[in-house]
Amino acid sequence: MRLVFCGTPQFAVPTLQALLAAVHEIALVVTQPDRPVGRKQIVEPTPVKQVALAAGLHVTQPEKIRNNVEFRARLEAIAPDGIVVVAYGRIIPPWMLALPRLGCINLHGSLLPKYRGAAPIQWAVAMGERVTGNTTMLLEEGLDTGPILLQQEVTIGPEQTAVDLFEILATRGAPLVVETLAGLVNGEIEPRPQDDSQASLAPILTRDDGRMDFAAFTAAEIKNRWRGFQPWPGAFTELDGKKLIVHRLEVVEPSSLRLSEVVPGQLFVDQQRLIVCCAQGTGLEFLELQLEGKKRTTAADFLRGTHLTSGMRLG
Repeated sequence: MRLVFCGTPQFAVPTLQALLAAVHEIALVVTQPDRPVGRKQIVEPTPVKQVALAAGLHVTQPEKIRNNVEFRARLEAIAPDGIVVVAYGRIIPPWMLALPRLGCINLHGSLLPKYRGAAPIQWAVAMGERVTGNTTMLLEEGLDTGPILLQQEVTIGPEQTAVDLFEILATRGAPLVVETLAGLVNGEIEPRPQDDSQASLAPILTRDDGRMDFAAFTAAEIKNRWRGFQPWPGAFTELDGKKLIVHRLEVVEPSSLRLSEVVPGQLFVDQQRLIVCCAQGTGLEFLELQLEGKKRTTAADFLRGTHLTSGMRLG
C-alpha cells in the first residue's frame, strides 16, 4: 500500500519500522518540528524523523496542518491508500481524514473507549488498572471516538511504570497496525462503533498532577499515581516551603506504626526510615528523595543531613 505516516515520539517508531518491514511504500513521513529538549535545551530531530531519514524516506515537519495549502497539495498529489497516525501530536483536519480510501488509521494506547485523550498510558497506570492494551481505530473529528478496528490486551504489572508500559505497548502495537491494514484491504475487519457510555478521559498531564495529596489518596493510590506519572510530572510535595521530589517509594503496613492516629501528611521518622501518613490510615515510605537545590539521595542519608522529627507535616 501507498501510505503517509504521521508520528513524532519514540512510541511511534516501532510502527514505522514495522510498516517498512512489511514492504509498504511510505511516500511521506509527517512529524512535528524539531524542538529543544533536555536541560541544555538542545534542538534535536524527533525520534520518528531520525528513523525516517535513516531509511531514506521523505520527511516534512509542518508547524500547522489544518489550513496549510502547500501541505494539503502535497498529500493530495501522493493520493495515499491510507494515512497511519501514531502519537503525532496534532489534530487531523477533516480534509485529511477524507483523503485516503482506507481512511486515517490510528494506534491508541488503551482499550477504547476507556482513556480517550492525550495520556492514556499514564492515566491507566495512575488509576491502578491491571489490564490495558492497544486499539487501532479509524480517526474521525471527535477525540478518539472513531470506529474500532482491532484491539489487544496487555497486563500491567504491580511495579510497572508508565515508562515500562510505553515500550511494551509500542512494541506490541506495531504488528497490530500491520494486521489492521491487511484486514482493511481484504475486507476481514468490520469497523465497530465505540460504546460512548463506557468512555473515560485521559487528559494531557500537568505539573500539578504530580503533587501528592496525602489527605485525598491512600498510600496505594499515591504509588499508582507515582508509577503513572513517570518520567513527568513525577511525584512531589513540599517540606518547609521547599519542593521535595520523591524518586522511589513503597507502601508500608500501617498496623505496627499506628498511622490511623496520625493526620495525613504527617511524618513518622523510624530510625533510618521516613514514612508519611496518607488517607484512611495508610502509609508511604520514601526510599529516595530530593529536596529543592539538593542532590538525589536515599532516605537514610536524607535524614542524616536534615533535621526531621515525627509529627512534622508535608505539603
